Amino acid sequence: MVLVRGLLGDVLRRKRLRQGRTLREVSAEARVSLGYLSEVERGQKEASSELLAAICTALDVPLSTVFAEVSEDLAREEALVLAHRAIEPEVVAA
Repeated sequence: MVLVRGLLGDVLRRKRLRQGRTLREVSAEARVSLGYLSEVERGQKEASSELLAAICTALDVPLSTVFAEVSEDLAREEALVLAHRAIEPEVVAA
């Protein structure tokens, strides 16, 4: 099963790293605890819309851009799962 919170965390981490910024810098600017931001990036916490807005503002990235990337990643993951399911019955039959 693909967890959206994991994909969201991956996108936020990629954005932060591309900017060469640390968790500490972004957490301070977003006014989010360092530990919580880390958990969001690792897909361990579900972020509220307010928290996501604060993180995106700190990263100077529109929330819609983040969601678009999450959507693309989700589509790619779903395609992999479907492809795996299509191959699996053939392996069992052989």
